[in-house]
Amino acid sequence: MSKPQRIGVFGGTFDPIHNAHMRIAKAARQQAQLDKVLFVVAAQPPHKSGKALGASSEDRYAMVEAALAEEPGLEASRVELDREGPSYTAETLEILQQQYPDATLFLIIGLDSLADLPQWRAPDTILGRAHLLVAPRPGSFEIPERIEGAYTMLNIEPVDMSSTEVRNRAAQAKPYEELLPPPVRKYVKKHGTYEA
Repeated sequence: MSKPQRIGVFGGTFDPIHNAHMRIAKAARQQAQLDKVLFVVAAQPPHKSGKALGASSEDRYAMVEAALAEEPGLEASRVELDREGPSYTAETLEILQQQYPDATLFLIIGLDSLADLPQWRAPDTILGRAHLLVAPRPGSFEIPERIEGAYTMLNIEPVDMSSTEVRNRAAQAKPYEELLPPPVRKYVKKHGTYEA
């Protein structure tokens, strides 16, 4: 009998996907011995409703696909793009569990998101469906007691890069390309995705 797959679920707007996302996913895959990491591109993230995203959902998905094309074990997922309404993590995990019925799921999030998890929709459902793999972030965060023991910290340097920083640099005509994987640099240059 084959052993169950171990699948990482890494959700985000990826607006754009950048080098830190790649570093986190690779560390999670290696340290938790994951068979693959799914980059779940959010269509309409509930916590960002009303905020303008820089790129369309299809552009964001195309950039993720480009970034992962030559990366074994890392895959883009349309699970949130292809369904109606806001993207709630609990529902996404449920759909993925149906798609991969024998898999063990691992949700990859930042330490800032971990501290915020009790405010998410159905946090107990999330904790019941996936073990959390947490990327350290600079600064101090208070972790609620109820999620102690439900997560594993990834052993990487704290991540201090964000998609917002990339978009802000682009808007101010400052160099930002070095923050992006080379295939994403090409895509952004070709399509002028973040140029004012």
